[in-house]
Amino acid sequence: MRRALHILILALVVCLPAYGQKTSMKKLESQRAQLEKDIALINRQLAQNSKNSSAAMNTLTLVRSKISAREKLIAGCDQTLRLLNDSIGVCQGEINRLQARYDTLSLYYGRLIRGSYKNRDSRMWYMYVLSSESMGQAFRRFGYLRSLSAQMSGQALKIRETSARLEVEKERLTTLRNDADEMRRKVVKERASLQDEEAESSRLVNQLSKDRKKYQQQLQEKNRQKEALNRKIADLIRAQQEAAAKAAGKGKAKGGKAGGKTTSTEIDAKLSGEFAANKGRLPWPVEGAVVERFGKHKHPVYTNVDLPQNNGVTLAVKRGAEAKAVFNGTVTQIVVLPGYNQCVLVSHGEYFTLYSKLKTVNVKAGDKVVTGQAVGTVDTIGGEDQFHFELWKGSTPQNPENWLRN
Repeated sequence: MRRALHILILALVVCLPAYGQKTSMKKLESQRAQLEKDIALINRQLAQNSKNSSAAMNTLTLVRSKISAREKLIAGCDQTLRLLNDSIGVCQGEINRLQARYDTLSLYYGRLIRGSYKNRDSRMWYMYVLSSESMGQAFRRFGYLRSLSAQMSGQALKIRETSARLEVEKERLTTLRNDADEMRRKVVKERASLQDEEAESSRLVNQLSKDRKKYQQQLQEKNRQKEALNRKIADLIRAQQEAAAKAAGKGKAKGGKAGGKTTSTEIDAKLSGEFAANKGRLPWPVEGAVVERFGKHKHPVYTNVDLPQNNGVTLAVKRGAEAKAVFNGTVTQIVVLPGYNQCVLVSHGEYFTLYSKLKTVNVKAGDKVVTGQAVGTVDTIGGEDQFHFELWKGSTPQNPENWLRN
C-alpha cells in the first residue's frame, strides 16, 4: 500500500508541472491569437482611414492602440519562448535519463547473452540438471535456467520499450526546438513592426503639434460631445431611479406594513443580484479592440490638457458590426446625441448598460432583452468604425473591463 502511494505521489510530481505548462501554453496561444486579431482589425481601420489631416487624431489613437497590443503580443511571445526553453530542458533531461537506462540495460543484456553463448550447447544444460544429487536440487537448477531465460526475454523487452520512448522524446525535442526557433523569428518580426509603429506615432504627434489651434478646436468639439453624453446618461439614470423609488413607495403604501415591496421591485432586486454575480463573466457587447479606456486621461499630444472623464470603453470594430446585450434587462430609453448617434440604455435592476454610436436600433423603450440579443448595428461616424459602451451601478459609472469576460 505504501509503495503504491509513493508511486502515485511520484507520478503527480512528474505530471503536474507538464500539465501546468500545457495549460499556460494554451492560454498564451489564445491570448496571442486575440491580440493578432485586434492588430489586424486596427490595420483595416487604418487602411480605411482618410488621409486628410482631420483624421490624424483618430489615426494616432489607432496607432497607439496597435502599439499597446503589439507590446502585449511581444511579451506573450517572450513568455511562450521561456516556456518552450523550459520544456526543452525537461525533455533533454528525460532523454539523458532514458539514454542512461538504455545503456545500462544493454550492458546487462550483453552479459546475459555472452553467458548464454558460452554455454550454448543444450547438452551442457541437460547435464547440469541431470547431474543433480537429488530431485530437489534438480528442480532448483531447472528453475534457475528457466529464470535466466525469462530474464533475457524481459531484459530484451525493457530495451525495446526504452528505445521506443527514447525515440518519442527525441522527436518531441526536435518539435520543441523548431517551435522555439519559429517563436524567436516571430519576436524579431514583431519588434521590427513595433519600431515602425512607434516611428509612425512620433510622426503623427509632430503633425498634430504643428497645427495646435486647429486640432484643439476639433478636441474641444469632441469634449463637448462627451460631456453632453455623460450628462444625458446621468440624467436618464437619475430619472429611472426616481421613478422606481416612487413606484416602490406607492406599493409599500398600498401593502401596509405587511405589504413589503412591490412585485416589480422584487424582480429588479433579483436581477441586480444576478447581474452582480456575473462580474468578470459578462460577454463583450461587440467584438473589437479597445482604443479608449475608462477613466480620466491626459491628451496624447497636448499632455497638459486633461480629457473629460470617459465613463466607458470605446472599441474599434468591423464596419457594420452588431452590438449585443451583455445581460437580460429592459430597454429604458433610446436617445440620439451628436458624435454618438443612437444610444440604447438598458436597465438590469440597479445596473445599467449603454450601447452607443449605433446606426440602426433593433429595440424600443420598454422591450425586454436577453443576453446576446442584438440591440443594433454600429455606425461609421466621421470615418471611424467605433463603438462606445458604458456600465453603471446606480449613478456611479463602472469600469466595463472589470465586468466583461477576459
